[in-house]
Amino acid sequence: MDEIFRIADEITVLRDGAAITTKAVKETSIEEIISLMVGRKLENMYPKESVAIGEEVLRVENLTSQGIFENISFDVKSGEIVGFAGLVGAGRTEVMSAVFGLDKHQSGKIYLKGQEVTIKNSTDAIGKGIAMVSEDRRKYGIVPMRSILENTSLASLKKFFFSGYRHGKKEMEEVDRVCGKMRVKTTSLGAKIMNLSGGNQQKVILAKWLLCDPDVLILDEPTRGIDVGAKSEIYQLMEEFAQAGKGIVIVSSELPELIGMCDRIYVMKEGQIAGCIKRDEFSQEAIMSLAVQD
Repeated sequence: MDEIFRIADEITVLRDGAAITTKAVKETSIEEIISLMVGRKLENMYPKESVAIGEEVLRVENLTSQGIFENISFDVKSGEIVGFAGLVGAGRTEVMSAVFGLDKHQSGKIYLKGQEVTIKNSTDAIGKGIAMVSEDRRKYGIVPMRSILENTSLASLKKFFFSGYRHGKKEMEEVDRVCGKMRVKTTSLGAKIMNLSGGNQQKVILAKWLLCDPDVLILDEPTRGIDVGAKSEIYQLMEEFAQAGKGIVIVSSELPELIGMCDRIYVMKEGQIAGCIKRDEFSQEAIMSLAVQD
């Protein structure tokens, strides 16, 4: 959006397959364009509120994967949203994949609520209270040909099996509850998830993890490829997770997103943490300075 206002002379807004209007850049604003895109006025794009920060829920010490990242240390507290910034290739995604057990690491320690844990794979991570929304939604986040119901309950199937039998009614009730809380727009939980918009697919993924009731939620590029209206809803859901006492880690290439939603931001450069910035020190210049410093 910033690029459009810097470079373009005119802006044409499309919504639901139709051209809504064309305006000269000098006669409009980002807020007006966003309202035209979503069909309603968004009062606050980043609904960040003051949340009581609680006890530490996640601590990583000197996590190292040879040739990818080294000596990564950070912590996340209950109710806190911690961001990770950096240029492409800085190692942010790789660090989170290692914490979640998707990728191997050679050394380092992971603590959950003060207790050291061993995470060898994603099953270990989920069992210990860590959930992760991957940056590649279609490759890692959903099973495209399966239903919304199946995608939502996938990580919690043990909850719905009793004496070897699947309790379909209980599964439906629980999935309906969390999808309603995530405000998923669909005509039926039996619809294939691939037929939903990107924003609603992302909300189904969040519903899947809500059903697991994790202590730590890792969000890797959570609003990539979704429309601005859905982005606003995702931010609101993040805030609700924080208010519920979850610890949230968000990896994002969008600096306004990190600045708008985080309590602290770690900046990575070439596989190492270059620094950590507190909310009252946030600025794009401060983040980029750490990301590119010699």
